[in-house]
Amino acid sequence: MKLSTFVLSICLLLTACSQNADAPKETVKKASVETTATKQLRHVVLFKFKEGTAEADIKKVEAAFAALPSKIPAIKGYEWGTDNSPEGLAKGFTHCFFLTFDSEEGRAIYLPHPDHKAFGTVLTPYLEDVLVLDYWVK
Repeated sequence: MKLSTFVLSICLLLTACSQNADAPKETVKKASVETTATKQLRHVVLFKFKEGTAEADIKKVEAAFAALPSKIPAIKGYEWGTDNSPEGLAKGFTHCFFLTFDSEEGRAIYLPHPDHKAFGTVLTPYLEDVLVLDYWVK
């Protein structure tokens, strides 16, 4: 009796294995590991507007800055936002603009670019202070 139970168990196991062998396989793609990292140069700009600057004028500055990536191809990435930190350490800076360049040459094209200079003329009447920090992403 024990031998027949053993043989039956083996037969069931083989049947189950053969059915799984015929089952469709799920393809699992693993993310490829990029061997060469793309260097990115970040250009962070913080604005503190003059007290009493009208909301419409701030919107004009925001729109003018947002137009720069379409005018200056050296800008590879752009985002911005306004301070919402609960820490209260912003020191009056309310706006952060975050640009990405592929190289120092890209930044060197951006800084003296006529459209960047034109943006400065839109901004200057309302600007109390500015803080700029550039760094290479690590």
